[in-house]
Amino acid sequence: MMRMLLADQGQEWKENVIPFDIWMKGDLKATCVFGQLPKFEDGNFALYQSNAILRYLARAHGLYGKDDKQAALIDMMNDSCEDLRLKYARMIYQDYENGKAKYIEDLPGDLSKFEKILSDNKGGFLVGDQISFADYNLLDLLLIHQVLSPECIDSFPALKSYAERLSARPKMKAFLESDAHKSRPINGNGKQ
Repeated sequence: MMRMLLADQGQEWKENVIPFDIWMKGDLKATCVFGQLPKFEDGNFALYQSNAILRYLARAHGLYGKDDKQAALIDMMNDSCEDLRLKYARMIYQDYENGKAKYIEDLPGDLSKFEKILSDNKGGFLVGDQISFADYNLLDLLLIHQVLSPECIDSFPALKSYAERLSARPKMKAFLESDAHKSRPINGNGKQ
């Protein structure tokens, strides 16, 4: 989602991917505030935690709504995306073999909430009429879920249209079609 936001906003970035064996040595891990990645650096300023980074980028690029109420709604949407991401991660990393079929069976219940939100908001985004950082989070989730279950959004016309429309934004499309994006594994354990 952070890469999508940066790409769609026309930003360049340098990414350092840490090989698993280097990470496991523990030297780098010991320098991370919470013992985990990602780490984002903007000059001498460093941030950890994906959503803190995402919110920082949102503020920097005007992707946090038009006022405090929209910002609060965007936070709510992003937190709802994170609820789904957590369910997905638990299944992928803790119960893939036994839990995948049940997860896919239950997925429409989660997606229906986003379908209603997008159907009700005639602005075309989760909140208002401008893209926000929560939209990048939801798009990322929709794309990885379509790898898990290719037809998962087919019965949700607003979600399907939303994913297609956001993926077709020129800079987003170029990023999604890039070798750097396509070659990156979705999950660290190779399951998808």
